[in-house]
Amino acid sequence: MTQETPLQRLQRMREAALRGGGEKRIAAQHAKGKLTARERIDLLVDEGSFVELDRFVTHRCTDFDMQSQQILGDGVVTGHARIDGRPVYLFSQDFTVFGGSLSETHAQKICKVMDAAVKVGVPMIGLNDSGGARIQEGVDSLGGYAEIFWRNTRASGVVPQISAIVGPCAGGAVYSPAITDFICMVEGTSYMHITGPDVVKTVTHEEVTSEDLGGAEVHASVSGVAHFTSPDGRAQMALIRKLLSYLPLNNAESAPFVPTEDPAERCDPELDTLVPADPMQPYDMRGVIERVVDQGTWFEVHKAYAQNILVGFARLGGHTVGIVANQPAVLAGCLDIAASIKGARFIRFCDAFNIPIVTFEDVPGFLPGTAQEHGGIINHGAKLLYAYCEATVPKLTVITRKAYGGAYDVMGSKHIRADLNLAWPGSMVAVMGAAGAAKIIHRREIAEAADPAATEAQRTAEYEETFNNPYKAAARGFLDDVIEASQTRPQLIRALGLFATKHEDKPVRKHGNIPL
Repeated sequence: MTQETPLQRLQRMREAALRGGGEKRIAAQHAKGKLTARERIDLLVDEGSFVELDRFVTHRCTDFDMQSQQILGDGVVTGHARIDGRPVYLFSQDFTVFGGSLSETHAQKICKVMDAAVKVGVPMIGLNDSGGARIQEGVDSLGGYAEIFWRNTRASGVVPQISAIVGPCAGGAVYSPAITDFICMVEGTSYMHITGPDVVKTVTHEEVTSEDLGGAEVHASVSGVAHFTSPDGRAQMALIRKLLSYLPLNNAESAPFVPTEDPAERCDPELDTLVPADPMQPYDMRGVIERVVDQGTWFEVHKAYAQNILVGFARLGGHTVGIVANQPAVLAGCLDIAASIKGARFIRFCDAFNIPIVTFEDVPGFLPGTAQEHGGIINHGAKLLYAYCEATVPKLTVITRKAYGGAYDVMGSKHIRADLNLAWPGSMVAVMGAAGAAKIIHRREIAEAADPAATEAQRTAEYEETFNNPYKAAARGFLDDVIEASQTRPQLIRALGLFATKHEDKPVRKHGNIPL
């Protein structure tokens, strides 16, 4: 029998590592409509750019006869690659090997690439497809999770962290994605929950499936845990590539500049008539955003959650900006608990990674009601306020219509140090709407009048003329200018160029105490 040469042995072991859990388990993965760990990587990164690390790692467990069940790679593929020519580190869990369960060595592989991502200063991407902790290893597996959580926290605000949930993600495994910046899920295939349906049934007697408990639709629209959903794994990898195109490699760099043929001085006359004359009539703020930003660059984040506020990335003059906008078409654009959390989280990401914040404001106030008050709207609304106040990147605000009450203060006002505040001619900057204000200020006069309705209408019109316009705020310097709506794009692009060198010192402190 011919003795195996060192090169032959290397080739044999590499081929074994590529097979993962074997052909049968790969076929089972495909039968579920799922891609394998390596197929996902191939779709995500530039062709031929993936460099694998630790392909020969195996677990060290000897309990439960585990020493006889060793598979190269130990259930996770790790390494570095390029996406659109830019470097990233990543891991992809392999469900064909022990159900992708996390062992001590599995965790060590992930920790190694996380440490490298921070050291090099490049994004970290995790493709999560795991049955959870490897039960045979007990606390060693739990310790592995904690080591990952610690690194997620240390990397937060240093390099972008993106989590793709491509299969199950349950128990303690969910907390690593939760700490990362963006979570992407696959519809009908992936799910996230702390406790599974069986435990829920035992404890609360609820009958629920994994999909209803923690599927992509639930987390995208109800809990807000997921920022994006995709119909399948291929679309999900394409989405992550697109997301990365808007982001810098780390917190010391700027997002990549993308040349555009959309003229910086382009004006859009349709904006002058887009907002209805009737202040009670809704309109879709997306129409405003899409007409102002570089054509085709609006990339919405958290689209299905808290739809009364819009957040997302776009480009202005080729430069990435973060957009925060009230949505008059949903709840009249009121701020509520969910919208405040959604906006605050996005603003803090943009500030951490040097992405200017552009706010389009049309807000009648905070949503009233016992559900909001009892749910903590005071604390949650303060998160949005805190995020705006804390941000030191360029902050540009455009008031398109209503800017009422405390919500006016919160949404990037001059008082919380926005750099440029513009308003459209029909905007209304006031404590509240004219009708409500008139009823309060002239309550007695209206009640005692011979014709209360006529008196109320007269006083409402007077308040409207005096206060429900942008000119009182402009007279105080709280607005830098009142502009034609059609002029918004060139004004914002000029301001971005001006404030590109903005520097703002902060008080010396360990960190602030955001109202969590």
